[in-house]
Amino acid sequence: MLPMLALCVFLGLFVGSFLNVCICRLPERRSIAWPRSSCPHCGRRLAPRDLVPVLSYLALRGRCRYCREPISVQYPIVELATGLLFAAVVGVHGVSLVSLKYLVFVSLLVIVAGTDINTRLIPNAVTYPGMAIGLILSLFIPGISFLRSIVGLLVCGGVVYLLAWASKGGMGGGDIKLMGMMGAFLGWDAGLLALFVGALLGSVVGIVRIALGKQKRRDPMPFGPFLAVGGLISAFFAPSILSFIFLQ
Repeated sequence: MLPMLALCVFLGLFVGSFLNVCICRLPERRSIAWPRSSCPHCGRRLAPRDLVPVLSYLALRGRCRYCREPISVQYPIVELATGLLFAAVVGVHGVSLVSLKYLVFVSLLVIVAGTDINTRLIPNAVTYPGMAIGLILSLFIPGISFLRSIVGLLVCGGVVYLLAWASKGGMGGGDIKLMGMMGAFLGWDAGLLALFVGALLGSVVGIVRIALGKQKRRDPMPFGPFLAVGGLISAFFAPSILSFIFLQ
């Protein structure tokens, strides 16, 4: 099993490198396929040796090889996080179609968290295809039926729509579509669990930041990363958590 997990980490590192491209380009509606990656400071096209996940960043000590300007720590963090999440998915679900589904789900959540942190935007180019992928995979992969996937999309997206309406802008359209996507992958019950966990985490972090003077009470805070963490927790632990709740 260890060699398989190591392979998952290795694969995840390179997928994470691609997710970094998506995080940087999708909010700007730029192609994720062309042109090749370049330094955001000097514009120099990066050679293959500059693009080795994590190792290139460490070897260059976090600076561009050509202009010596600092490279955002986002790049190795996203790559390493994706590698570890890929290994976790296969560790929990084994080598299976279910793992394939959750590898896609994890990748979409990493993009969402990154774009929302950087730009306060959750691109439709992620959530709309994500909804479709979640629905399509439910037709072929056991665990969540197509009907349950549709209900999950409608219920989870609908609940957040009502919350956004009630809060008068406290949540945005991107959050609504993100929860619809998560409902399509997880089903309505695990999707609502993800929403609850995300809201709880967001509230705790917000209270702590206000107490420390890092933000004011009405300052906006990206909610997508907290929903993404809730989605990850549901993907790994929803059956156990829901069973514990409903058996009490």
